[in-house]
Amino acid sequence: MARKIIVVTAAYGADNVREAGGQRAMLPVIAGAGADGVEIRRELFTEGELDALPTLAQSIELLGLLACYSAPDALFTPDGKLNPLLPHYLAEASTLNALWLKVSLGHFSDKQQLDALRALLDETGMTLVVENDQTRYGQLAPMQRFKAACRVMNLPVTLTFDMGNWLWVGESPEEAARHLAPAVSYIHVKAAVPHQQQYRAVPPDNDDTRWQALLDTLPADAPRGIEFPLEGPDLTAVTRHYVNLLREE
Repeated sequence: MARKIIVVTAAYGADNVREAGGQRAMLPVIAGAGADGVEIRRELFTEGELDALPTLAQSIELLGLLACYSAPDALFTPDGKLNPLLPHYLAEASTLNALWLKVSLGHFSDKQQLDALRALLDETGMTLVVENDQTRYGQLAPMQRFKAACRVMNLPVTLTFDMGNWLWVGESPEEAARHLAPAVSYIHVKAAVPHQQQYRAVPPDNDDTRWQALLDTLPADAPRGIEFPLEGPDLTAVTRHYVNLLREE
């Protein structure tokens, strides 16, 4: 079975996406590049776009793309409670006909909250994936605790493994992969280089063996999402290059 490649709309840059007319305008580029799907980002919606989710869903379907949905919010609030906005995000993902909703972890501290989460997922039928973000809650220890709790409670929630974000929080992507790989169902692919006491995302290079070796330690059947910058005069050609690279690697 061919490896599925997802293009994250944010890879084109927030300003460029808005200048193009919104995320819907990027769909022909993504489809033309031969990608399997698109990750729609809630934070990139322009005014009125959120109300037009059914139209966006139709456009995605007409181009033969799969849809994923990302909300820039945490699963758990600072007081450890389940995010009260989660039902809205799940409903939006459902309207978009998304394969899953992606959120970050936030302050997970109480396994009892997982019972409420189970009920909500059962009610909506939507799949949830949780990503390691660039906060302290996205470090390995909290992600491990959450993964272990989901396993104990047989909760069908899996992880998005963002290859670059581990560097932002001062951790080893390789060490994280060793501990979390069995629970990973989606991979955000990006290389990163030091930049002003922090890091910046860059496209993976054929000569950079680190990202290739890291991918080899993660599930081969997990879709790979392009989240590094896609730039150039011919966006379709640039996107196609990396779609092919990640599909064949």
